[in-house]
Amino acid sequence: MSSNPVAETVASLMPRAKTELAELVAFKSVADFDQFPRSESEGAANWTADALRAEGFEDVALLDTPDGTQSVYGYLPGPEGAKTVLLYAHYDVQPPLDEAGWSTPPFELTERAGRWYGRGAADCKGGVIMHLLALRALKANGGVPVHVKVIAEGSEEQGTGGLERYAEEHPELLAADAIVIGDAGNFRVGLPTVTATLRGMTLVRVRVDTLEGNLHSGQFGGAAPDALAALIRVLDSLRAEDGSTTVDGLGAEERWEGLAYDEAQFREDAKVLDGVELIGSGTVADRIWARPAVTVLGIDCPPVVGATPSVQAGARALVSLRVPPGTDAGEATALLRAHLEAHTPWGARVGVEQVGQGQAFRADTSSPAYQAMADAMARAYPGEEMSYAGQGGSIPLCNTLAALYPRAEILLIGLSEPEARIHAVDESVSPQELERLSVAEALFLRNYAAG
Repeated sequence: MSSNPVAETVASLMPRAKTELAELVAFKSVADFDQFPRSESEGAANWTADALRAEGFEDVALLDTPDGTQSVYGYLPGPEGAKTVLLYAHYDVQPPLDEAGWSTPPFELTERAGRWYGRGAADCKGGVIMHLLALRALKANGGVPVHVKVIAEGSEEQGTGGLERYAEEHPELLAADAIVIGDAGNFRVGLPTVTATLRGMTLVRVRVDTLEGNLHSGQFGGAAPDALAALIRVLDSLRAEDGSTTVDGLGAEERWEGLAYDEAQFREDAKVLDGVELIGSGTVADRIWARPAVTVLGIDCPPVVGATPSVQAGARALVSLRVPPGTDAGEATALLRAHLEAHTPWGARVGVEQVGQGQAFRADTSSPAYQAMADAMARAYPGEEMSYAGQGGSIPLCNTLAALYPRAEILLIGLSEPEARIHAVDESVSPQELERLSVAEALFLRNYAAG
């Protein structure tokens, strides 16, 4: 990568990038304030705002969004008459799950075997650093040739829609000719990839009640309706025998026509245990990029330790449904709700509460910005051509931006390749990917300005 000055500059900035990522990872910025202090998220927001100010951004602001969180905005003016590019990332992170399961502390950036470990290192605090690196490299090599807006969201992982609603209320704020969403990832390390599709999502809480209170299982068990058993039954109805998602009325036969995902490689990426089968039908790409997928994220019921011999009066679960492109998330939510209500056994009372929702996204990969990115990635990754892949996850803001700015070209890149293990224990980022993608983004901005 030393064949061009931008790459040389980014390489020289990597020690600083590591220090900054460590500072940002140290904030426990989970936007669930029942679990984590609001001050941690505010600290990460202020860090990001200060970083933008240090780079000469104007109008830097902490935007109070309707879900009670803050997004960080800044504007860096370019040459007169230049195009405008919006760079997106998010500073909020998923909870660390079982901290004892981490090999090193989740909120302490730790280098191990050539990777940097820490919650948010890849998803998506690393994306904030990527944007900073790209801009610094351009400033050191002739200047930034476009007007740049940066938006760093504070609640992307919660799916509560604060930034989407704020953008709808202030449609001029994020207007741009091109938008780079730095929250996706390469198909594998070293293979430059743009994400062409995203599944949408809906998130619901389902509660089942059968009794006024818990009962002794010896005295009443066998006739008294068990709410936990009823919940297990209704959750099981969401899957076919082979594990495919089965929501009444929701299509699940779509095919993925792009980049193939080898099954053996997927087993390795997902760390599937020996002898355990994959679920679903069709190709791996069909299953994770083109079809709906239901996941039970959590169940409220008595833990094994301390459990008493009782028939449970009530139980609830948090259920996620990933929605493929071409399916409206609102319609999928209605079908999921109807399915849960229809499949609850024994006349048990069931309530379904929607918690979050986001639409699927499909990019226009024929736009000029994609050619500019392809050329940039070819230089940042010598010997490799840019690939197009899907992503099973959701970024609800994409559809909001596409609706607000229908002429804007939207590209998705990022650091969340399979080895990053985002949302899991021992999340990490490849510093080589951070370096190369920062070069690619800088060269893209230059290419796009000249196009």
